[in-house]
Amino acid sequence: MRHIMVLNAKGGCGKSTLATNIASYFATEGASVALADYDPQRSSLDWLKRRPADRAEIVGVAAFEDGFRRVPRSADIVVVDAPARSHGKELAELVKHAETLIVPVLPSTIDMQATTTFIEELKSVGKIQRKQAKIGTVANRVRDNTLIWGDLDEYLTKVRVPYIAALREAQNYVRAYTRGLGIFELPEYLAWPDWEEWEPLTAWLRSKRSQP
Repeated sequence: MRHIMVLNAKGGCGKSTLATNIASYFATEGASVALADYDPQRSSLDWLKRRPADRAEIVGVAAFEDGFRRVPRSADIVVVDAPARSHGKELAELVKHAETLIVPVLPSTIDMQATTTFIEELKSVGKIQRKQAKIGTVANRVRDNTLIWGDLDEYLTKVRVPYIAALREAQNYVRAYTRGLGIFELPEYLAWPDWEEWEPLTAWLRSKRSQP
């Protein structure tokens, strides 16, 4: 059983969007997937409630209530939507449950500053120091040809953590979420630009580079 956690102490950075799309990606690839929502806002579980019955099954877990106890043992992949504002012992406890960590970062000065502090704290966690988990960053909700996007791209390139992908701000994510779907489950004519942007991330997740 593999655990992929989407986390950042900064709220509003798109953790649930990434988590739901990663879960649906692996589910459509034929894996047995559980989606563990640690956020009391229940964004990932609300998305799962909208999911059509004829789509690849994803098991929802209210991790904010009782942790991982209800994760089915048959799951191949567990995608974890981590809560915001996780620090100290809470952060260390969360990281114990993951082998792959994805940190989404928005194109804003505040988010970049907060992420610098968060990544340094993340690197101090024992499991990371022992190289028992891998970290990757994702630029999220970017707009081409903006100055702040250029700043974010430069920032993530310099941070000493693998910079995996950049995902644009697009209505397709809203369309997918409101239907309980992932970006890969939308029609190709509509979502192919997003599929291309996701390819570096899905390739990384499939590779040994994302696992200890």
